[in-house]
Amino acid sequence: MPASTQPSEDELVELQRTLYSSRNPTRRWLHHGRREWVLRAIAACLPTASDGASAALEVGPGSGIYLPPLLDAFDHVVASDIEPRYLRAIGLEAERLSLVVDDITNSALGTETYDLVLCTEVIEHIGDSQAALCEMHRVLRPGGTLLLTTPQRHSSMELACRVAFAPGMIYIARRVYREPVIETGHINLLSRQDAIEQLMGAGFRIHEEWLCGLYLPGIAELMGERAARAARHLERRWRTGRLSFLLWTQCYVARKGA
Repeated sequence: MPASTQPSEDELVELQRTLYSSRNPTRRWLHHGRREWVLRAIAACLPTASDGASAALEVGPGSGIYLPPLLDAFDHVVASDIEPRYLRAIGLEAERLSLVVDDITNSALGTETYDLVLCTEVIEHIGDSQAALCEMHRVLRPGGTLLLTTPQRHSSMELACRVAFAPGMIYIARRVYREPVIETGHINLLSRQDAIEQLMGAGFRIHEEWLCGLYLPGIAELMGERAARAARHLERRWRTGRLSFLLWTQCYVARKGA
C-alpha cells in the first residue's frame, strides 16, 4: 500500500468499530462469527504456568477487543505490534497489560514466557509468516497454546476484494456501504494446506481447525438479512465439503509440545 493511502489512527479505530456494528448484516456477521470462535477458544485455554503466574501474548491486537477477556483469564497480558501507532489506537490501560513494540518475525520477547499466544488476522500482513510462527512457538511455554486465525487465499471474500480495491473501485464500495472501507493490506494469503504446513513446520501440533464466514458478492449488498441467512446456511453446508475453500477465515488451536 503506498504511503499516501495509509489509514490514519482515527480511520483505523473507526473501521474496527464499524466492523462489529456495520449496517450491512453480512459484514457484521462475518466479523462476529470469527470473534465468537476466538472468545470460545480463549475460554477453553487454561493457564499452564506451574508457579501460578500465567501470561498471554496477543500479536497485532488491532482495536484491542480481545484484551479484556485475556486479562480476565491470565495474570499478565502483553500486546505487541510492529507499528506504535496501532498500539496507541487501542486506548486501553490496565495494570496487568503491557503494550510492546516488537517484530514477531524477529522477536525480542522472552523464550518460553507465555501460556497463550493469540494471533488473529495478522500473518496475512507479514511477508514471512513462517518466521512469525516459529517465533510464536519459541515464546510459548511447553504445553502452551497458539490461537491463530487468517483468511483463506481463495475465499470468495478475498477474490472479491481484488476487484473492490482495484483503482477507483474502493470509492464505489464506500458509497455502497456508507461506512469506512479500507484496503486490506493482505500481502501473504495462505491456503489451508499452506497454513497447516507452516504451523507444523514451526513445531506446533494442531488440536482444532475451524472454517467460518462466507461472503456472497453482490447478494450481500442487495439482499440484507436474507443474504446473511443464506450465507450462514451455506457456511454450515460447505464447511467440511469441497467448497470449504470459499469460506473466508481459517481458525486453529495449535499446541507446543510439553
